[in-house]
Amino acid sequence: MAAGVKKLSGIRKVIAYAVLSLFSLFSIYPILVVFSISLRPGDRLLSKSLAIIPHNYTFQTYVDLFVHQPFLRWMMNSLIISVAVTVFAVSLAATAGYAFSRYAFKLRDASMMGLIMTQMFPVTMLLLPLFIMLIHIGAYDSYWGLIIAYSATALPFTVWQMKGYYDTIPFSLEEAATIDGAGPLVTFYRVILPLALPALAITALFSFMTAWSEYLVAAVLIQDQDLFTLPMGLKMFSSNMEVAWGLYSAGAIVVSIPVVILFLSLSRWLVSGLTLGSVKG
Repeated sequence: MAAGVKKLSGIRKVIAYAVLSLFSLFSIYPILVVFSISLRPGDRLLSKSLAIIPHNYTFQTYVDLFVHQPFLRWMMNSLIISVAVTVFAVSLAATAGYAFSRYAFKLRDASMMGLIMTQMFPVTMLLLPLFIMLIHIGAYDSYWGLIIAYSATALPFTVWQMKGYYDTIPFSLEEAATIDGAGPLVTFYRVILPLALPALAITALFSFMTAWSEYLVAAVLIQDQDLFTLPMGLKMFSSNMEVAWGLYSAGAIVVSIPVVILFLSLSRWLVSGLTLGSVKG
């Protein structure tokens, strides 16, 4: 009987791994195809060969991308904006989420509902108000304009995420710190924030990705080509007449690398940050 149960359990594991491998293949194959296109000479999109690495492959498109195109400038612009948005979003979400979780004040529930309701509307509805507001404050066509726009876009989700995670942290820990003589600020920075690292990791990753890969808002708020971000720069490789598929593919591969590195760096906190922030303990 025990042998039969063990055998059945082994079959289930094999099936589970097979299904996971199949889905992983579906996820990875498009990336491999894009990488293959970036290695093809002559800027060719289609090929009769199914080989991922073409037999006459070349890295010339990557050389052209960094040497003959302002790709490094686009990357620096995106990096400055994404890091600034991440810092602002994490700082504001960490403090606002704590206030919503721990303090009772007038219109708290209404404010929380107002935050979540902003997620019901597409970003295109915000473009005109953002455009007018940034012109009035002198932030249109500048780093600050995009930082403000992306931070405002990321904050509703991140505040709710942090609030939900703070709800899982027992209040008795803060009471114990207060008894030991710690004030509210010391308790928050020394006790609560270290425990909230998983949620902060989720907040940082979401905020960075919001700014790193966004195109529509940047296309409306940025006109100066010296301030173009990576998505706007890559769009310049396509036109009505032709598309520089080699440069486009090489740029897409390079753009994905920082996000993958950030994801792997924060992976140790991601699972607990996503699960524990959704329930109240």
